[in-house]
Amino acid sequence: MGVITKDIVIIGGGSAGIAAAVCAYNNGCKDILLLEKDAELGGILLQCIHNGFGLHRFKEELAGPAYAQKWVEMLDATDVEVKTSTTVIHLSADRLITYVNPREGYVTIKAGAVILATGCRERSRGAIATPGFRPSGVWTAGTAQKYINMHGYMVGRRVFILGSGDIGLIMARRMTLEGAKVLGVAEIMPYSNGLPRNIKQCLDDFDIPLYLSHTVTDIKGHDRLSSITISKVDENLNPIQGTETDFDVDTLLMSVGLIPDTALATEAGIKLHPKTKGAVVDEHMMTSVPGIFACGNGLHVHDLVDFVSLEGEEAGLSAAKYVKGELTHDKSLEITAGEGVSYVLPTYIDTKAMEDNTELKLRVGYNARNVRIVLSCGDRQIKEINKLRIAPSEMEKFPISRDELSGCTQNLTISVKEQ
Repeated sequence: MGVITKDIVIIGGGSAGIAAAVCAYNNGCKDILLLEKDAELGGILLQCIHNGFGLHRFKEELAGPAYAQKWVEMLDATDVEVKTSTTVIHLSADRLITYVNPREGYVTIKAGAVILATGCRERSRGAIATPGFRPSGVWTAGTAQKYINMHGYMVGRRVFILGSGDIGLIMARRMTLEGAKVLGVAEIMPYSNGLPRNIKQCLDDFDIPLYLSHTVTDIKGHDRLSSITISKVDENLNPIQGTETDFDVDTLLMSVGLIPDTALATEAGIKLHPKTKGAVVDEHMMTSVPGIFACGNGLHVHDLVDFVSLEGEEAGLSAAKYVKGELTHDKSLEITAGEGVSYVLPTYIDTKAMEDNTELKLRVGYNARNVRIVLSCGDRQIKEINKLRIAPSEMEKFPISRDELSGCTQNLTISVKEQ
């Protein structure tokens, strides 16, 4: 079989990939192929059976599978070609894609544009070098969620959770509802990394203690986990001797962060962001390699799936414009994270090709109240927005117009300023 050609190939059939396909199709690009490694579309949403999805996009509160189903139904209304149980094994800078599946074997495709919607993976115990033995009963929170919600297997009865990200918080509630005893959640930072609503609904409502500025410093057990030790940490996140507390548990869930899956991006020579670990993109979601776009949790980890879908739509629209010759690749201005900002996307913006209005997405580095988010061009302040409250767990959006950037020839910086 020779090389097949497609206008747009989307890698990943989760919330970002499906939204990208629908949007690209509805904007005049009909020759689209969507590749998904799992047997069904929907990605991580299929194991997220709790409510809280869709409030922004559909103005109603949905469980994860129901949110995914709405997008699948929109996709079914198009002629987008979908291949499930299909794994992409190679991607080159000239947009040559190789995939494999049980039906076709080994296939190579040449794409006019590629959208990477590959999602993210969990950091494991090994990634944070937790000391102690390696008995059974130590899980990443997402894997435990999949076993319970999709396969009906209970992973433990006496549980402790390391990390207060949203998956960890949600699993604290889920395990409790399934009859387990959750003894606590430890968070190495002095603040939680989860959404405030999840802290209230998943911990406070079930009287589950949250140990801020604590981490797991020992794991004991031979065949099965028998106990863990947590310790308080200092300002440098180092354990403080004499602060140890032991818990008799049979299960430890690790909710210690998510990392964008960038294996294909790396192979294609795409520049990666040092903070997000995802691709560097411009305001059109185009990466450093022309014609390859990135979106969703494969670009940076989001707090709400509604924003993942929105970003997928942005990438789909841009890819459709690119294959029609309506999009340039001039990265004229760089945007950097200043004081109090962990990262900002996009990294580059083309003031000539940008829409009349665009939006910067940023994560702040600490909790604060009554602050200003300030955008500057060189030494000149362009715009500021007052915020009553900021938190690292919640993505901030900063709208900016073409007129506001008029005359700006120096690189941009976005910072948090005290009132």
